[in-house]
Amino acid sequence: MQENVKIGNVTLNFKHYSGVDLYSDGAIENDLLEIVKKYKKEEYQKVIEERANWPILYHLSEQRSNIVEWIPMDKNAKVLEVGSGCGAITGMLSKKAGEVVACDLSRRRSEINATRNQECDNVTIHVGNFRDIEPDLPRDFDYIFLIGVFEYGQGYIGTDNPYEKFLRMLQRHLKKGGRIVIAIENRLGLKYFAGCAEDHLGSYFTGIEGYSPDSVAKTFTRNGLINIFKKCGMNEYHFYYPYPDYKLMTLLHSDDYLPKFGELQDNVRNFDRDRLVLFNEKRAYEDLSKDGLYPEFANSFEVILGPGFDTIYSKYSNDRVSEFKIRTDIAIDKAGRKVIKKFPLTEEAREHVFGIRDAYLGLVEKYRGGDLEINDCQINEQEGCAIFSFVNGVPLASLLDQCIDRDDMEAFEALLNEYLKRIRYKEDYPVSDYDLIFSNIMVNGPIWTIIDYEWTYGKCIPAKESMWRALYCYRLEDRKREKFDPKPLFGKLGITEKEIQVLLDEEYAFQKYVTGNRKSMVELWKDIGRKVIVPKEITATASAARPDDQIQIYLDNGEGYSEDESMFPEEQYDDKNTVTLDIRVDDTCNTVRIDPAFAPCMVTILNATWNSLNIAEGGADIAINPVNGEWISDDSIIFNSDDPNIEFSLTSDKLGIKQKNHLVVKLLMTLIPRNAADAVISSLPEPEVAVPKKKNIIKKLGEKISQKREARYYKDDEE
Repeated sequence: MQENVKIGNVTLNFKHYSGVDLYSDGAIENDLLEIVKKYKKEEYQKVIEERANWPILYHLSEQRSNIVEWIPMDKNAKVLEVGSGCGAITGMLSKKAGEVVACDLSRRRSEINATRNQECDNVTIHVGNFRDIEPDLPRDFDYIFLIGVFEYGQGYIGTDNPYEKFLRMLQRHLKKGGRIVIAIENRLGLKYFAGCAEDHLGSYFTGIEGYSPDSVAKTFTRNGLINIFKKCGMNEYHFYYPYPDYKLMTLLHSDDYLPKFGELQDNVRNFDRDRLVLFNEKRAYEDLSKDGLYPEFANSFEVILGPGFDTIYSKYSNDRVSEFKIRTDIAIDKAGRKVIKKFPLTEEAREHVFGIRDAYLGLVEKYRGGDLEINDCQINEQEGCAIFSFVNGVPLASLLDQCIDRDDMEAFEALLNEYLKRIRYKEDYPVSDYDLIFSNIMVNGPIWTIIDYEWTYGKCIPAKESMWRALYCYRLEDRKREKFDPKPLFGKLGITEKEIQVLLDEEYAFQKYVTGNRKSMVELWKDIGRKVIVPKEITATASAARPDDQIQIYLDNGEGYSEDESMFPEEQYDDKNTVTLDIRVDDTCNTVRIDPAFAPCMVTILNATWNSLNIAEGGADIAINPVNGEWISDDSIIFNSDDPNIEFSLTSDKLGIKQKNHLVVKLLMTLIPRNAADAVISSLPEPEVAVPKKKNIIKKLGEKISQKREARYYKDDEE
């Protein structure tokens, strides 16, 4: 075999390749090779969405490289990447460093790596076992990266103390002042307690209970890693905590900046396999964080062995179109003060980041003499970022949460009134922050400061619309916040149901403007088809952790509905929010109940058939609980409850019930805020004569749904 082979500009070194790939994901690797040969990197997202496959998402998603993108690196740095796989990290290291030497066991994976990164002229990939390659490696690396690799130390090294020996081996190749970077799962990550299977073995609680001696991989606790480092004489280490984990990281905390109350979002999505939900991770994290225990239960670690960095926090917003992809850091400056930095992640996003300075100047003028401060913004051309002061205080959203937790709705409403009073200052000034939500306002006594105003436009946005969006975003983030009923406030502000619908359309259009046509991670998770399973024994207490758009089906065989006998169908809503349910019903069933969601929503019954015939011909009753919602047309229902349900009565003789039957129902479902559902229902005319909340027939099945209003969002007049 030829020792060196070129694919594009990348060199593949086969000197230590045995001729057999000792690590493989199987046939999917052939698919990956075909994809990287056929498509450009900017087309990978489209492929990910089309294929709806976890290995393709995992290997090709640009979010994989977030774990190393934030690390400040000299352009001349010399880097070693151990276990480079299919190249998700290699390409980013090539952009940041002067030279990248990569090692991997697999020839096929290395070919994928070289093909996708073939434009990189500073990458060499050694194929073979690291133990064989190591003696030939130079000893002057600035960085050595082990991203998802250290846990396989026993397979790489194969001694009684493989992890210590692995690190000592790597130390020989590190120049003085160099760093080793390890990303690895936490054996005690909270998600594993909450119902995620162990990543490498696919079994529940394996890491928590302790691995068997022959486990193919082994992860560690925080103290477990520290003990290994100290045995190797490595006493300088810095822990970072990627969230939701290191694979698809969006947030990175550190011991110098741990998560604040309300900062972490729900983490029920698991892409590689189905998962259980035993409790609400978000709320558990919030309580653990109060006692300083987040580092022990973070889902993953990223450890810097060697000198530390000024960066203590990073947040990625790169699930957007190219012109809006940014990273937000909190760093320690030379004077020892915290500063905030926003970096463009693409050349196209540079204009967006640098434009924040203009937004700052506009908002300063608007609120000059008022009661809202604007966090200062400067542009650093050399670093290529916008820099802001770090503002001390408590986010307004957290203050509102505290009011809800202590059931002090009077104080809650007082804070809302204060917010409204302050944002109403010079309301007609032609500059407005569209994203004036509660989490973007820091409160420090009487001083209220807008800390993030990325989405500021040369338009007037009425204060009542800013209030509506702030409440919409606030309530969307945590269902406990639905305790506050905004209807009286909307009534005071004069926000009508029609205006709410327009504002909802605007919000949808704004999100599409920011993200383009790319699917969100939520949508990808749905497409991949993983399930969230809530054990029946804890269904009542785990409802807050269940996805809002999960479907549940009950069959009544004459003894009423039973949770134990209910079904969570495999069918999921598609990217158009439609689902077709094929429900098998025997001749003992009297009623089928479909719960289309676990949150307020609007549901349109697009089609319903009984044994392939339109159900209307069989005279079936279709009813809803009058407490939970209202019919708004012959085929559409608004539910303003967390328990929406539709009942299909099967007692009509015309149905021609057989021993085995098929009820096929096609639904269109849209989740909406409870306040919007309440507003729609309250606007419906009262019937002159009370009638049951049911329909004997559906006249408009299959008709086109009326077109949404033309969405509008606030942009500059030029746009």
